[in-house]
Amino acid sequence: MELNESPSAPRQTVLANQLTYVVEPTTQHSHTLILLHGLGSNGKKFGQEFLETGKTSSGKKFPDLLPGARFIFPTAKRRRSSAFGRRKITQWFNIARLPDPAYRKETQLQGLAESAAEIRELLRQEIQVAGIPPSNIILGGISQGCAMSLSVLLSLEYPLGGYFGMSGYLPFQQDIEDVIKKEDVSDDGEDNPFAASDEDGQPQDPAVRACNFERDLLCIDAPQDATPHQNETAASTPIFLGHGDVDEKKPHGLGEAAARTMRAAGYNVEWKLYPGLGHWYRIPDEIDDIVEFIRSRTGWKMTAP
Repeated sequence: MELNESPSAPRQTVLANQLTYVVEPTTQHSHTLILLHGLGSNGKKFGQEFLETGKTSSGKKFPDLLPGARFIFPTAKRRRSSAFGRRKITQWFNIARLPDPAYRKETQLQGLAESAAEIRELLRQEIQVAGIPPSNIILGGISQGCAMSLSVLLSLEYPLGGYFGMSGYLPFQQDIEDVIKKEDVSDDGEDNPFAASDEDGQPQDPAVRACNFERDLLCIDAPQDATPHQNETAASTPIFLGHGDVDEKKPHGLGEAAARTMRAAGYNVEWKLYPGLGHWYRIPDEIDDIVEFIRSRTGWKMTAP
C-alpha cells in the first residue's frame, strides 16, 4: 500500500486496489494534505477540480501557495447505497437518506470502519515512510469526505497541523455529544466506581471521551498500556468548517452541529457560513478563508498570496 515515489507530477497511484490521485510537490517534500471527495465522486475528479478551480481572490492555487506540499486524494470503495436503491457507488460509508445522515445510522458502521483504516494507513505512511511530522499534515474533505475525515480526526492519538472541511457533517454527532456531556455518576447521585476515568481517578476530559467513543465506533484498538489523556488525542488540531446557507443536500444545520460537537470535545473550530452557496465551496471567498486559516492557525509558511 505504499505510495510510488516516482518524481512525476501530477500522477496516479494505487492504494488498496483503489485509484488515489496524487500531486507531488514542486520543491522538497515538507508538507502533506489528504483531502477526501464526496458521495459518488473519486479522488482524481475531486482533486483535479479542487486544485484547478480552488483559487484565491488573487488567482493563486494551492500548489502555488504550498510548493513543498504533496496533495493526496484517495478514492472510496464502491459500496451499495441505500439512498440510491442499493446501486453501487463510490462512498466512504453507506447512507440511507441524503439530507438526514442520522437515519438508519447503523448502516454506516462497516464503511466507516473500513475507510478509517485506509485513511489512518495513509497518515501512517506519510509520517513513518515519507518522514513528514504530523504537524505538517492537513486532513480534510468535502461533503461525505468531510464527514469521513472528521471521524478519523476524532480517532487519532496525535494532533495534526490542521483540518478543513466543506459542506460536511459529523457521523453519529448526537451520540458523540451525549457521550461528551454524560456525567460519571449513578442514578442515585453517588460516584460510579466503574465510570471511565483517567489513571488519577479523575473523570475523562471531553477530548478523551470523544476519542474513545470514536475508536469504538471505528473498531480501532485503544493504546495497549492505558486509557489516553488529552495530549494523546487530536484535540489541539485547529479546525475550519465552511458551509453554504442554501445547501439542500446537507443543510447547514448539520455543519453547525458538527462544529458545536467538535468544540464540546475540546477542539478549536472556526465556522463560516456562506450566503447563497449550495453544496460546494465558494470561490474565492471560502478559498481565501481556508488559505488564511492555514497561514494563521497552523504556522505553515506559504508563498505570497
